[in-house]
Amino acid sequence: MEKRQIKTDFLIIGGGTAGCYAAYVMSKKSDVKIVIAEKANIRRSGCLAAGVNALNAYITEGKKPEDYVEYAKKDANGIVRTDLLLSMSQRLNHVTEELERLGLVILKNENGKYAARGTRNIKINGENIKLLLAKAASSGKNVTILNHVNITDYVVRENQILGALGFDVNEPVFYEIQAKAVLCATGGAAGLYRPNNPGFSRHKMWYCPFNTGAGYAMGLLAGAEMTSFEMRFIALRCKDTIAPTGTIAQGAGAKQVNARGEIYEKKYGLTTSQRVYGTVTENREGRGPCYLHTKGITQAQEQDLYKAYLNMAPSQTLKWLEEGKGPAMADVEIEGTEPYIVGGHTASGYWVDDQRRTTVRGLFAAGDVAGGCPQKYVTGALAEAEIASEAATEYLAECREFLFSDEFSQASEQKQKEYEEHLKGKEEREILSEEQLEEAMQKIMDEYAGGISSGYQYHQAGLFIADQKIKKLQELMDTLGANDMDELMRIYEIRERLIVCRAVIAHLLARKETRWHSFAENADYPQEDSAWLKYVNSKMDETGNLQMIYRDLV
Repeated sequence: MEKRQIKTDFLIIGGGTAGCYAAYVMSKKSDVKIVIAEKANIRRSGCLAAGVNALNAYITEGKKPEDYVEYAKKDANGIVRTDLLLSMSQRLNHVTEELERLGLVILKNENGKYAARGTRNIKINGENIKLLLAKAASSGKNVTILNHVNITDYVVRENQILGALGFDVNEPVFYEIQAKAVLCATGGAAGLYRPNNPGFSRHKMWYCPFNTGAGYAMGLLAGAEMTSFEMRFIALRCKDTIAPTGTIAQGAGAKQVNARGEIYEKKYGLTTSQRVYGTVTENREGRGPCYLHTKGITQAQEQDLYKAYLNMAPSQTLKWLEEGKGPAMADVEIEGTEPYIVGGHTASGYWVDDQRRTTVRGLFAAGDVAGGCPQKYVTGALAEAEIASEAATEYLAECREFLFSDEFSQASEQKQKEYEEHLKGKEEREILSEEQLEEAMQKIMDEYAGGISSGYQYHQAGLFIADQKIKKLQELMDTLGANDMDELMRIYEIRERLIVCRAVIAHLLARKETRWHSFAENADYPQEDSAWLKYVNSKMDETGNLQMIYRDLV
């Protein structure tokens, strides 16, 4: 592989929502050298690639940031970092106004104010939101974009970040990037569990299928402290298309009903996890299928739904049109997805301070990869990116030199050899293909670690089996071969997912209660226990095992 060596002040790993905005904010306020490394192309990468039709985190008229903190705290049943939620909430409206200045179309009501959708959301035309963020990031004269560069490892010595290593996903090029500070903005983890639609439709899922938990895996390998991986996220979605249900529930006021037409949502509770749990229970007890009751909505409401889904989940609009039955004529069937690990909806991710500094010096985190601050959505990710970039600017003012160059060279040399071993090709090495290994991983997690097939329930005995089986799959990683750079990327995506799977299993084992139905449905401990009103954190030791850390609420 050809080696390319880059030195920069600030490396941003991940050119999605948080990554782009961090570069934009920092480039306006500082002349430090910034590099964004993105494994796709920042114009259409990350969770916003296809667009979005609302900003779900906004302080609407009559509300204050503290109200948003209380909402998120209640939804997560107390396991949140209120300090992180408050610092995020205080910036939600500011970053929204900045998005509008960048060109985002935010819908207005008759008074000229932002059109609300519910008590915390506003309506937008967001099909081009990622393009606007990418353009803003690229506009900085001190910003360099590395598209199609997949970062796989940090270089850390004595708990100090030195930079990162990776490769071009199209060409045989090895990247060695030395940096004084690093922002991880790689997003959460999808594809750990068997999805609703296996086989050729397996990427029709709730969360971005290309988010593999890379940032989590790199952090674990580097000894960073992580939090709340047991608080998995399971989305309630339109059946088969896996399109959002909130657009219908909030936009059209639709209630959740069972096959008998009974409204069941209040029976179980209205938090995100309770809405999923209620649907699972109704189906299990023979009152399914379950629906959002849209039959009888007005033609205007139906047209609004068609347009809203074209902004971010066109398959749902296409399904209605193909069937010849729109939501005004028939209720919309719903189902829960497979579990995900994502800090934008639940509290999973890096353990950070209020400046979004991780426990590794010089390493920051923002967006879905940062823990402790759920319900952040798009605007919360932007707020965290701004907080992290401001903190990194201060850090860089004190950090004037690149550190430990010899150690960096040794780590770089070793990693390049590892890549090149895989690139000897499939024929020489392979026992299983990366696709077969992925399917095996998803089957294990589904059956033993609380996937769809078990109604999201898990128990200790099954989790122990899952951990042993995932460890066996990890042992096969060295046997995987790649015939090109795209296949090499897929090998490292499997590596990342397997590392995150083991972390999830360890966290599920550690929390001995059921605090969130479905999200963490512990069959051995089916009740909530006030003794567990604390954070379950973890740190990987040098042997690859996770040491659990329990922290009091902040």
